[in-house]
Amino acid sequence: MSSSVLESRESSSSEPRLNRRQAAKVRTRGKVMEAARGLFAERGYEAATIRDIARGAGMSTGAVFANFQDKAELFEAVLAEDIARIADAASGALTSGRDTAQRLLNGLSAAYHETYDQLPLVQAIAARSWFQPASAEQRTREALKPLTDAVEGVIREGVASGELQQDVDVKLLASLIWEAFVGNYRRAAYDQWSEAQLSEHLGLQIKAILAGALAR
Repeated sequence: MSSSVLESRESSSSEPRLNRRQAAKVRTRGKVMEAARGLFAERGYEAATIRDIARGAGMSTGAVFANFQDKAELFEAVLAEDIARIADAASGALTSGRDTAQRLLNGLSAAYHETYDQLPLVQAIAARSWFQPASAEQRTREALKPLTDAVEGVIREGVASGELQQDVDVKLLASLIWEAFVGNYRRAAYDQWSEAQLSEHLGLQIKAILAGALAR
């Protein structure tokens, strides 16, 4: 028997096994989140009711409340999962490109691609950010941190390579680019911009933001 097979068996045996009740709870939670994600993406936060989410998941409202305290907690759970997926897609794309601007555009365009068909959900996230408790805002920022840190990392690498000036304010540049990326969603929501238009416009914004930071 090969060592890889032995390692695989040892690894699987060391993982805690769920009993039948725990496994059923995990499945129920997954169904609720999937139904909620679909309704949030279709209708936005306010219009998606717990009753409709429960119906979409094929269960009672009691089953939803057995897994989530309220709609806000359910929304946060969906958001955390989606942010992790978006961050994975964007972080991978940030590694490719001929220069800093191209790398940033590749990564953030990948994020547009992951979210473009869920604009009501994006709008719901933006709307709730103005009214949610400070603790919820902090959790959202923490969830986004891998992606915002990746943007900042690309800029730091541009400084290290000599492409960007050594004394640039990396955090400020990263913040400006992130705000441009997020702000462009309004163009998609209200002006019906396509995914390609969003990326093209963001590319121009990135170049303008980085223009004063390029090494002479």
